[in-house]
Amino acid sequence: MTDTASLPNASAEAGTDSQVTVVTNRSSVSERVLSIVIPIFMVLLAIAAWQAHIMINEVPRYIMPAPLDVVNALWTDWGTLSPSLLVTLRITVMALGLALLGGVGLAIILVQSRWIELALFPFAVILQVTPMIAIAPLLIIYMPDTQSALLTCAFVVAFFPILSNMVAGLKSVDHNLLNLFELYGASRWQTLIHLKLPSSLPYFAAGLRIGGGLSLIAAVVAEFAAGSAGKGSGLAFRLLESGYRLNYPRLYAALVLLMLTGVAIFALTSLISWAMLHRWHESALKREN
Repeated sequence: MTDTASLPNASAEAGTDSQVTVVTNRSSVSERVLSIVIPIFMVLLAIAAWQAHIMINEVPRYIMPAPLDVVNALWTDWGTLSPSLLVTLRITVMALGLALLGGVGLAIILVQSRWIELALFPFAVILQVTPMIAIAPLLIIYMPDTQSALLTCAFVVAFFPILSNMVAGLKSVDHNLLNLFELYGASRWQTLIHLKLPSSLPYFAAGLRIGGGLSLIAAVVAEFAAGSAGKGSGLAFRLLESGYRLNYPRLYAALVLLMLTGVAIFALTSLISWAMLHRWHESALKREN
Protein backbone atom coordinates (compact mmCIF):
# COMPACT_ATOMS: atom_id res chain seq x y z
CA MET A 1 0.00 0.00 0.00
CA THR A 2 2.82 2.39 0.83
CA ASP A 3 4.50 1.86 -2.52
CA THR A 4 1.25 2.26 -4.35
CA ALA A 5 0.42 5.46 -2.49
CA SER A 6 3.81 6.94 -3.26
CA LEU A 7 3.36 6.55 -7.02
CA PRO A 8 0.86 9.41 -7.43
CA ASN A 9 3.12 11.67 -5.37
CA ALA A 10 6.12 10.84 -7.57
CA SER A 11 4.15 11.46 -10.73
CA ALA A 12 2.81 14.72 -9.32
CA GLU A 13 6.31 15.87 -8.38
CA ALA A 14 7.46 15.34 -11.96
CA GLY A 15 5.54 18.42 -12.97
CA THR A 16 6.68 20.68 -10.14
CA ASP A 17 9.11 23.59 -10.29
CA SER A 18 11.87 21.46 -8.71
CA GLN A 19 11.98 19.21 -11.75
CA VAL A 20 11.97 22.20 -14.09
CA THR A 21 14.83 23.75 -12.11
CA VAL A 22 16.96 20.63 -12.53
CA VAL A 23 16.43 20.63 -16.30
CA THR A 24 17.15 24.37 -16.48
CA ASN A 25 20.39 24.03 -14.52
CA ARG A 26 21.62 21.21 -16.75
CA SER A 27 20.77 23.23 -19.85
CA SER A 28 22.54 26.27 -18.44
CA VAL A 29 25.72 24.30 -17.72
CA SER A 30 25.77 22.74 -21.19
CA GLU A 31 25.27 26.13 -22.82
CA ARG A 32 28.16 27.61 -20.83
CA VAL A 33 30.44 24.74 -21.80
CA LEU A 34 29.50 25.06 -25.47
CA SER A 35 29.99 28.84 -25.39
CA ILE A 36 33.62 28.20 -24.41
CA VAL A 37 34.33 25.08 -26.46
CA ILE A 38 32.91 26.28 -29.80
CA PRO A 39 35.01 29.48 -30.10
CA ILE A 40 38.18 27.63 -29.06
CA PHE A 41 37.43 24.86 -31.55
CA MET A 42 36.89 27.35 -34.39
CA VAL A 43 40.18 29.13 -33.63
CA LEU A 44 42.06 25.83 -33.58
CA LEU A 45 40.35 24.85 -36.84
CA ALA A 46 41.48 28.10 -38.47
CA ILE A 47 45.06 27.52 -37.29
CA ALA A 48 44.96 23.97 -38.63
CA ALA A 49 43.70 25.25 -41.99
CA TRP A 50 46.53 27.78 -42.04
CA GLN A 51 49.09 25.05 -41.35
CA ALA A 52 47.55 22.80 -43.99
CA HIS A 53 47.69 25.60 -46.57
CA ILE A 54 51.40 26.10 -45.89
CA MET A 55 52.18 22.38 -46.14
CA ILE A 56 50.02 21.52 -49.16
CA ASN A 57 51.05 24.51 -51.28
CA GLU A 58 54.65 24.51 -49.99
CA VAL A 59 54.52 28.23 -49.28
CA PRO A 60 58.01 29.57 -48.51
CA ARG A 61 58.66 30.98 -45.07
CA TYR A 62 59.63 34.37 -46.49
CA ILE A 63 56.15 34.64 -48.08
CA MET A 64 54.00 33.38 -45.20
CA PRO A 65 55.27 31.71 -42.04
CA ALA A 66 53.56 28.66 -40.62
CA PRO A 67 51.90 28.77 -37.19
CA LEU A 68 54.83 26.87 -35.71
CA ASP A 69 57.21 29.54 -37.07
CA VAL A 70 55.13 32.24 -35.38
CA VAL A 71 55.16 30.35 -32.08
CA ASN A 72 58.92 29.93 -32.37
CA ALA A 73 59.29 33.68 -33.08
CA LEU A 74 57.21 34.50 -30.00
CA TRP A 75 59.56 32.35 -27.93
CA THR A 76 62.89 33.44 -29.37
CA ASP A 77 62.04 37.15 -29.83
CA TRP A 78 60.10 37.59 -26.59
CA GLY A 79 62.87 39.74 -25.16
CA THR A 80 62.37 42.18 -28.04
CA LEU A 81 58.57 42.01 -28.30
CA SER A 82 57.62 42.13 -24.62
CA PRO A 83 58.95 45.67 -23.91
CA SER A 84 57.13 46.95 -26.99
CA LEU A 85 53.96 45.19 -25.86
CA LEU A 86 54.18 46.89 -22.47
CA VAL A 87 54.60 50.30 -24.15
CA THR A 88 51.54 49.81 -26.35
CA LEU A 89 49.54 48.40 -23.45
CA ARG A 90 50.48 51.27 -21.16
CA ILE A 91 49.42 53.89 -23.73
CA THR A 92 46.16 52.02 -24.39
CA VAL A 93 45.20 51.69 -20.71
CA MET A 94 46.12 55.28 -19.87
CA ALA A 95 44.22 56.61 -22.89
CA LEU A 96 41.15 54.57 -22.01
CA GLY A 97 41.27 55.75 -18.40
CA LEU A 98 41.54 59.39 -19.44
CA ALA A 99 38.76 58.91 -22.00
CA LEU A 100 36.50 57.46 -19.29
CA LEU A 101 37.14 60.37 -16.95
CA GLY A 102 36.84 62.99 -19.66
CA GLY A 103 33.89 61.43 -21.48
CA VAL A 104 31.77 60.81 -18.39
CA GLY A 105 32.69 64.15 -16.83
CA LEU A 106 31.96 66.18 -19.95
CA ALA A 107 28.72 64.26 -20.57
CA ILE A 108 27.49 65.19 -17.10
CA ILE A 109 28.32 68.84 -17.79
CA LEU A 110 26.63 68.80 -21.22
CA VAL A 111 23.31 67.42 -20.01
CA GLN A 112 23.00 70.06 -17.30
CA SER A 113 22.23 72.76 -19.84
CA ARG A 114 21.11 72.75 -23.45
CA TRP A 115 23.22 75.85 -24.13
CA ILE A 116 26.38 74.25 -22.77
CA GLU A 117 25.79 71.25 -25.02
CA LEU A 118 25.31 73.44 -28.07
CA ALA A 119 28.54 75.31 -27.26
CA LEU A 120 30.87 72.37 -26.54
CA PHE A 121 29.57 69.31 -28.39
CA PRO A 122 30.62 70.54 -31.89
CA PHE A 123 34.28 70.56 -30.81
CA ALA A 124 34.04 66.92 -29.77
CA VAL A 125 32.46 66.05 -33.12
CA ILE A 126 35.20 67.90 -35.01
CA LEU A 127 37.91 65.96 -33.17
CA GLN A 128 36.12 62.69 -33.91
CA VAL A 129 35.58 63.19 -37.63
CA THR A 130 39.10 64.50 -38.31
CA PRO A 131 41.35 61.58 -39.38
CA MET A 132 43.85 60.68 -36.70
CA ILE A 133 46.56 60.20 -39.31
CA ALA A 134 46.24 63.96 -40.02
CA ILE A 135 46.27 65.02 -36.35
CA ALA A 136 49.24 62.91 -35.24
CA PRO A 137 52.00 64.92 -37.00
CA LEU A 138 50.71 68.15 -35.44
CA LEU A 139 50.59 66.63 -31.98
CA ILE A 140 54.17 65.42 -32.37
CA ILE A 141 55.20 69.01 -33.09
CA TYR A 142 53.35 70.61 -30.19
CA MET A 143 53.66 67.90 -27.52
CA PRO A 144 56.80 67.78 -25.33
CA ASP A 145 57.62 64.16 -26.27
CA THR A 146 56.47 61.36 -28.53
CA GLN A 147 54.82 59.33 -25.76
CA SER A 148 52.59 62.28 -24.85
CA ALA A 149 51.61 62.66 -28.50
CA LEU A 150 50.73 58.97 -28.78
CA LEU A 151 48.71 59.12 -25.56
CA THR A 152 46.80 62.16 -26.80
CA CYS A 153 46.00 60.49 -30.12
CA ALA A 154 44.66 57.38 -28.41
CA PHE A 155 42.68 59.50 -25.95
CA VAL A 156 41.00 61.57 -28.69
CA VAL A 157 39.83 58.46 -30.56
CA ALA A 158 38.50 56.66 -27.45
CA PHE A 159 36.95 59.79 -25.96
CA PHE A 160 34.06 60.46 -28.35
CA PRO A 161 32.28 57.05 -28.20
CA ILE A 162 32.22 57.24 -24.41
CA LEU A 163 31.02 60.85 -24.46
CA SER A 164 28.36 60.17 -27.08
CA ASN A 165 26.99 57.09 -25.33
CA MET A 166 26.96 58.78 -21.91
CA VAL A 167 25.09 61.81 -23.26
CA ALA A 168 22.52 59.51 -24.88
CA GLY A 169 22.21 57.51 -21.65
CA LEU A 170 21.77 60.54 -19.41
CA LYS A 171 19.08 61.84 -21.75
CA SER A 172 17.22 58.53 -21.98
CA VAL A 173 15.84 58.57 -18.44
CA ASP A 174 12.14 57.79 -18.10
CA HIS A 175 10.27 61.11 -17.98
CA ASN A 176 7.80 59.69 -15.49
CA LEU A 177 10.65 58.99 -13.08
CA LEU A 178 12.00 62.50 -13.62
CA ASN A 179 8.58 63.91 -12.79
CA LEU A 180 8.46 61.75 -9.68
CA PHE A 181 11.84 63.05 -8.49
CA GLU A 182 10.68 66.62 -9.10
CA LEU A 183 7.43 65.93 -7.24
CA TYR A 184 9.37 64.84 -4.16
CA GLY A 185 11.63 67.87 -4.37
CA ALA A 186 14.86 66.12 -5.33
CA SER A 187 17.73 68.40 -6.17
CA ARG A 188 19.54 68.28 -9.50
CA TRP A 189 22.48 66.53 -7.81
CA GLN A 190 20.22 63.90 -6.21
CA THR A 191 18.48 63.28 -9.53
CA LEU A 192 21.86 62.81 -11.23
CA ILE A 193 23.25 60.42 -8.63
CA HIS A 194 20.18 58.32 -7.93
CA LEU A 195 18.40 58.31 -11.29
CA LYS A 196 20.34 59.52 -14.33
CA LEU A 197 23.70 57.80 -13.69
CA PRO A 198 22.19 54.37 -12.85
CA SER A 199 19.89 54.60 -15.87
CA SER A 200 22.83 55.41 -18.17
CA LEU A 201 24.92 52.37 -17.17
CA PRO A 202 23.95 50.30 -20.27
CA TYR A 203 25.04 53.16 -22.51
CA PHE A 204 28.25 53.58 -20.51
CA ALA A 205 28.99 49.86 -20.88
CA ALA A 206 28.55 50.10 -24.67
CA GLY A 207 30.85 53.11 -24.84
CA LEU A 208 33.41 51.33 -22.67
CA ARG A 209 33.58 48.32 -24.99
CA ILE A 210 33.88 50.52 -28.07
CA GLY A 211 36.42 52.85 -26.49
CA GLY A 212 38.58 49.96 -25.26
CA GLY A 213 39.07 48.61 -28.77
CA LEU A 214 39.52 52.03 -30.34
CA SER A 215 42.15 53.07 -27.81
CA LEU A 216 44.33 50.13 -28.86
CA ILE A 217 43.78 50.83 -32.55
CA ALA A 218 44.54 54.51 -32.08
CA ALA A 219 47.72 53.78 -30.13
CA VAL A 220 49.04 51.64 -33.00
CA VAL A 221 47.93 54.04 -35.75
CA ALA A 222 49.42 57.02 -33.91
CA GLU A 223 52.75 55.24 -33.61
CA PHE A 224 52.70 54.49 -37.33
CA ALA A 225 52.08 58.18 -38.01
CA ALA A 226 54.68 59.33 -35.48
CA GLY A 227 57.35 57.07 -36.92
CA SER A 228 58.84 56.50 -33.46
CA ALA A 229 61.70 54.06 -33.34
CA GLY A 230 64.28 52.58 -31.04
CA LYS A 231 64.00 52.01 -27.34
CA GLY A 232 60.61 52.78 -25.83
CA SER A 233 58.70 52.07 -29.05
CA GLY A 234 55.55 50.00 -29.19
CA LEU A 235 54.46 47.06 -31.28
CA ALA A 236 53.76 49.28 -34.30
CA PHE A 237 57.48 49.91 -34.66
CA ARG A 238 58.16 46.17 -34.39
CA LEU A 239 55.70 45.58 -37.23
CA LEU A 240 57.46 48.11 -39.44
CA GLU A 241 60.91 46.88 -38.45
CA SER A 242 60.03 43.26 -39.15
CA GLY A 243 58.51 44.16 -42.51
CA TYR A 244 61.57 46.11 -43.60
CA ARG A 245 63.85 43.23 -42.57
CA LEU A 246 61.56 40.62 -44.16
CA ASN A 247 61.34 38.92 -40.78
CA TYR A 248 57.78 37.76 -41.28
CA PRO A 249 57.65 35.31 -38.35
CA ARG A 250 58.35 38.19 -35.95
CA LEU A 251 55.87 40.39 -37.83
CA TYR A 252 53.15 37.76 -37.41
CA ALA A 253 54.15 37.31 -33.78
CA ALA A 254 53.66 41.04 -33.17
CA LEU A 255 50.27 40.84 -34.88
CA VAL A 256 49.30 37.93 -32.66
CA LEU A 257 50.24 39.93 -29.57
CA LEU A 258 48.12 42.85 -30.78
CA MET A 259 45.17 40.56 -31.43
CA LEU A 260 45.48 38.89 -28.05
CA THR A 261 45.69 42.30 -26.39
CA GLY A 262 42.54 43.42 -28.19
CA VAL A 263 40.71 40.25 -27.19
CA ALA A 264 41.80 40.68 -23.57
CA ILE A 265 40.58 44.29 -23.53
CA PHE A 266 37.25 43.27 -25.03
CA ALA A 267 36.88 40.43 -22.54
CA LEU A 268 37.69 42.71 -19.60
CA THR A 269 35.29 45.44 -20.70
CA SER A 270 32.59 42.84 -21.36
CA LEU A 271 33.13 41.43 -17.87
CA ILE A 272 32.81 44.90 -16.35
CA SER A 273 29.64 45.44 -18.38
CA TRP A 274 28.19 42.13 -17.21
CA ALA A 275 29.05 42.90 -13.58
CA MET A 276 27.19 46.21 -13.80
CA LEU A 277 24.11 44.95 -15.64
CA HIS A 278 23.56 41.23 -15.02
CA ARG A 279 21.31 41.68 -11.98
CA TRP A 280 18.79 44.10 -13.44
CA HIS A 281 19.10 45.09 -17.11
CA GLU A 282 17.29 43.21 -19.85
CA SER A 283 20.34 43.07 -22.11
CA ALA A 284 22.21 40.93 -19.54
CA LEU A 285 19.31 38.85 -18.19
CA LYS A 286 18.58 35.44 -19.61
CA ARG A 287 15.13 34.83 -21.01
CA GLU A 288 12.96 32.52 -18.94
CA ASN A 289 10.97 31.16 -21.90
